[in-house]
Amino acid sequence: MDTPRMIFVNLPVKDLATSRAFWEKLGFSFNPQFSDDRTACLVISDTIFAMLMDGSRFRDFTEKEIADTSSTREAIIALSASDRAEVDRLVDTALAGGGSPVGETMDQGFMYGRAFLDPEGHHWEVVWMDPAAVEPTR
Repeated sequence: MDTPRMIFVNLPVKDLATSRAFWEKLGFSFNPQFSDDRTACLVISDTIFAMLMDGSRFRDFTEKEIADTSSTREAIIALSASDRAEVDRLVDTALAGGGSPVGETMDQGFMYGRAFLDPEGHHWEVVWMDPAAVEPTR
């Protein structure tokens, strides 16, 4: 496959404006072409997007119960960081911007990570791994 695969993570939100403001504080942008009053297309990278959808829009895609993030965990979404400092910057900004801490800092020397819950209760991890610690596969 010559074209890189893209991923679109669809997440239900109760307050789209609050979610947008939270991610903008972290330095992320939104693609207006795929956003409207019920959906915001969060651009994580050139090939990774989170579609933040209000409950009515999310229901267009499923007949199942929408997870209550205050009592259940529907997913843990992990983002890579370029170094330890970026892990700390993103998570500290998330916590200052309305996110909540979750779990303990993971520091294994070659791998470092922290996690937060966004204002909607979705679990995000930010992780850095030393590329030199990863053995090439043969």
